[in-house]
Amino acid sequence: MLRPNHHHVLTVALNALRPTQASVGYVEVSEKRQEWQSLKSAQRAELLNNHWFPAVLGPEQQYYIVDHHHLGLALHEEGVESVFLTLLADYSWLDVERFWRVMEFHQWVHPYNTQGQRIGFHQLPVQVSALKDDPYRSLAGMVRKAGGYAKDVTPFAEFLWGDYFRNALPVVVTDSTLRQHFNTALTLARDPLARYLPGWTG
Repeated sequence: MLRPNHHHVLTVALNALRPTQASVGYVEVSEKRQEWQSLKSAQRAELLNNHWFPAVLGPEQQYYIVDHHHLGLALHEEGVESVFLTLLADYSWLDVERFWRVMEFHQWVHPYNTQGQRIGFHQLPVQVSALKDDPYRSLAGMVRKAGGYAKDVTPFAEFLWGDYFRNALPVVVTDSTLRQHFNTALTLARDPLARYLPGWTG
């Protein structure tokens, strides 16, 4: 396997990475698993070499990833044991309370459950394998890929869109009914009521 030539890039066990969000859209996880399964050995090594997990070193020398959660869960389910990590900051000397204050200030954490409700930082999963499925996050990703809104650099933008659909759709969406409600969600994405959301195009 290729090793990035960078002193801030580390090889870390995947199950040692701590998430900074509680959920993912499992549709996206499934797509990444399918992509992985389609690759040959050399291509898999190249994918890992080109996808460094950005992380912050926190209390008790724990690595907290701030992106690539969907990829992390996909790789876990495909049996990958280690990944490359790039260190954004070292806050290991902070106490836990101050650490989370700093993480939230930088918008490096999204402490909300699969119902869009705020949770305590201690309730975040401790491994990527424990990330939960939020169908509305999947719906938000599907709508973006269809051109319903533009990709935006705002952290956790698709979770904001997922919460919008959670409140705007008159029915409960599940993984099995995503396609059924997709067109309605696409229309809702262009509604002026959604203009406060990142990437709204109208």
